[in-house]
Amino acid sequence: MVKIERALISVSDKSGIVEFARDLNDLGVEIISTGGTASLLEKNGLKITGISDITGFPEMLDGRVKTLHPNIHAGLLARRDMPDHMSKLKEMDISPIDMVVVNLYPFKDTALKPDVSLEEVIENIDIGGPSMIRAAAKNYNSVAVVTNPERYRDIIEEMKDAGEIGEATLSSLMLEAFQSTAQYDSFIAQYLNNVFPGPEFPAHLTLSFEKAQDLRYGENPSQSAAFYADAFATGVNPGQMTQLHGKELSYNNILDIESALNLLREFEDRPTAVVIKHTNPCGVASADDVYNALMIAYNVDSLAAFGCVIGLNRKCDFRTAEEISRHFVEIVFAPEFEPDALEILSRKKNIRLMLTGGPITHDDIPRYKYKVVKGGLLVQTIDNSILDPTALKVVTERSPTEEEIRSMLFAWKVVKHVWSNTVILAKDEQVVGIGAGQMSRVDSSFIAAHKAGNKAEGSVIASDAFFPFRDGVDEAAKAGATAIIQPGGSIRDAEVIEAANEHGMAMVFTGSRVFRH
Repeated sequence: MVKIERALISVSDKSGIVEFARDLNDLGVEIISTGGTASLLEKNGLKITGISDITGFPEMLDGRVKTLHPNIHAGLLARRDMPDHMSKLKEMDISPIDMVVVNLYPFKDTALKPDVSLEEVIENIDIGGPSMIRAAAKNYNSVAVVTNPERYRDIIEEMKDAGEIGEATLSSLMLEAFQSTAQYDSFIAQYLNNVFPGPEFPAHLTLSFEKAQDLRYGENPSQSAAFYADAFATGVNPGQMTQLHGKELSYNNILDIESALNLLREFEDRPTAVVIKHTNPCGVASADDVYNALMIAYNVDSLAAFGCVIGLNRKCDFRTAEEISRHFVEIVFAPEFEPDALEILSRKKNIRLMLTGGPITHDDIPRYKYKVVKGGLLVQTIDNSILDPTALKVVTERSPTEEEIRSMLFAWKVVKHVWSNTVILAKDEQVVGIGAGQMSRVDSSFIAAHKAGNKAEGSVIASDAFFPFRDGVDEAAKAGATAIIQPGGSIRDAEVIEAANEHGMAMVFTGSRVFRH
């Protein structure tokens, strides 16, 4: 328990601070303050003790040095349960400080300003504030450290009821304080890493995320979940989308949105619709307008599309929205919704409508992919390569036609974004069958052909990794596929090529695998 007699207040975010300081004053607390905070409190009729009256030194170096003084830090760090500490304070004529109310210079907000200079960003690196927070938090049994304005009211109520602040509150304030300084330093490290890039995989990886929202539930309703956003993320991403309508998002919804975005980034030059189910596409198509793209994509596998996520890379117009409204769809996102499109979709109570906040472009592809495992974090670069058509290596007796090459390039963009083992069938600018996530590639070929049905005739097949045996090629040929695009590199490539020649198929090697594990 701590009885608060002296409080030091120095805040950048001044919301609620006048009222909080007035309440402290009414409870008999002496208030010490600095700079702009002191001016604001005095302007509002509060009696304060200036920091210079405590330190014996003026605030100097354009405010860079205010609180970095033994009279402040000894008053914060002295252990009240140690007689030697308290006698030393008395000997040095230093009074204990029982509460620190500090929030830090707005580094993140400054760094995110457009065209901000490095000099301005550096000036917003707080020094004295984190030092006081850490000192008070280290001595949390004796000092209340308040870094969050949302805590002001509860603290005052506790002081009014009990006359002091209890252990549970002190420990929660301490934890919150160390979290705030850790996040602050992480923001600085992340920003500077972008300005002065070092090794691709540094010895110490510093990441910082802010809670954006609680989610409806996790992968299953029995699991709780939250979404944390990266403040320095650029371009279109789930963290900066705006929800226009519908119930709150779930963990799975966020994953499906991300999968749809990653796939759509491959097709920025053409109106494209993707239909996502369980993070895999069950339909993808490009067309001259987004309505036709949606119609084709949804009907690739309309059975699987039940309860899907639909991503559009062009404005959702009324005709497109009217078609979507005929189906059970969990989420629709687009760069823009026409008013009448938004109106008709909003009639469906549970559908989530998301505005991307900008165009979906290839440049938005994240730099890294992260995956948490017990005891660590896996980090890899994202495959953002664009396949060069001139680099395709024809390995069969028959070369592909121009039409087959166009279909291959479309299929290759899609196969990168389907869980492996993956085989897809495509024709022109649409997928006609998808075989995803199978333990054997021949099963993927069989499923893709089964899904495609009669539409497989004259299609091309794309495989995210090499065919280990000829059986996958045989299965595709049986369905009516005429050409294959795959990485190559199997010890049985000759056998696979021979199978393609037997079926009169064209086959090209890309030389690179696009496996998604």
